[in-house]
Amino acid sequence: MIRNIIFDIGNVLTDFRWKEFLVDKGFDGEMIRRIARASVESPLWREIDRGEWDREKLMREFIKLDPEIESELRFAYEDVHGMVSPRTYAIPWIKELKEKGYGVYYLSNFSDKAYVDCADALMFIPYTDGGILSYRERVVKPEPEIYRLLLERYGLRAEECVFLDDLEVNVEAARREGFAGIVFKTKEQAEEELARLGVK
Repeated sequence: MIRNIIFDIGNVLTDFRWKEFLVDKGFDGEMIRRIARASVESPLWREIDRGEWDREKLMREFIKLDPEIESELRFAYEDVHGMVSPRTYAIPWIKELKEKGYGVYYLSNFSDKAYVDCADALMFIPYTDGGILSYRERVVKPEPEIYRLLLERYGLRAEECVFLDDLEVNVEAARREGFAGIVFKTKEQAEEELARLGVK
C-alpha cells in the first residue's frame, strides 16, 4: 500500500525554465545555444547540484568549454532568479494529499544558489513532511544513495513510497530501490497513475 508520495521539484512542482530565463536575460538564440552547451547541457551541471564545488570553480569549468563567452556566462548565472518558477497547483496538491493521510516529501537535484535565488518558487516546502536537496547531501539522482538517504532519514519503507520525476532515469533508479515510480508529464497524467496505485 502506498503511504508516501515523493516529488521531484523541477518540472514537477515547479518549472525549470532555463531557456526562457536566458531569453529574459536578453540573449539571442545562438548565444543561448552556446551558453547552454557550456553549462546546463554539460555534464558539469550536475556538479552544481552535488554541492561540492564552489560557484567560482564551477564557473571556471563552464568558461573552459567556451572561453569566448566568459562575460555572457558570468552575467547569465550571477543571479538565477526566474530560472525556477512556481506552479500554482503545487501547494493545493500537497495539502490535498496530506489531508487524505499521505506523507508528502521532495527529492530533488538542486543547487544552493537556486535555493536562495529562486526561493519564491519553493513556497510549497513548509507544507511537506520533509525531503532531500542534493546540494546539502553531496549526492545526486540517479545515484542510489540519495534514495536510501530519504528512506533512512524519515523512517520510510520503499514499498510504501511512490516517486514522481520528469526524468525516466531517475524513476528507474527509484524503482531499483523498491519504490513505485511515475514518470511525470502532467498533473492529470500523474493523478491517473497514482489512482492506479491506489492513491485517491
